Amino acid sequence: MLQGIEGIFQDMQIMMKKLKKATYEKNMNAFLEENRHYFDEMAFYVAGAEDKEKAAGEIAKDFADKVEQKNTVKGRINGRLQADMNFFMIYYVFPAVLMADEVNGKLTADAICREWGARFKDSKIGYADYDTIYGGFREKIFGIF
Repeated sequence: MLQGIEGIFQDMQIMMKKLKKATYEKNMNAFLEENRHYFDEMAFYVAGAEDKEKAAGEIAKDFADKVEQKNTVKGRINGRLQADMNFFMIYYVFPAVLMADEVNGKLTADAICREWGARFKDSKIGYADYDTIYGGFREKIFGIF
């Protein structure tokens, strides 16, 4: 399940740099174009399951396992990398989960959020949908930028 999903963090540094409203929209579109199939796979798996909560938990565990395996060095994940991944989860991964599945997306996002917080140090994070995050950006700060 979710073969290769750990690769979604590949362009994380680029996508988090100078994050403004216009760049966030552009980055999210590119992120979805390249990775939408993972989120569709999650949605399909949960939709087809009899026990949707269990299926969402399985997705969360598989996702966290793969990310942990890819990023662990000498038994731990670098604190800076973990912080960056947390922000990336909030800005890109959770909104993508919610976009891919209007019916069970919140269930899947909740499961991933719980697993992420339990698995990784200093990673008790929350999430919001794309529109909420996008709406929180301002084009200019004090008219300067």
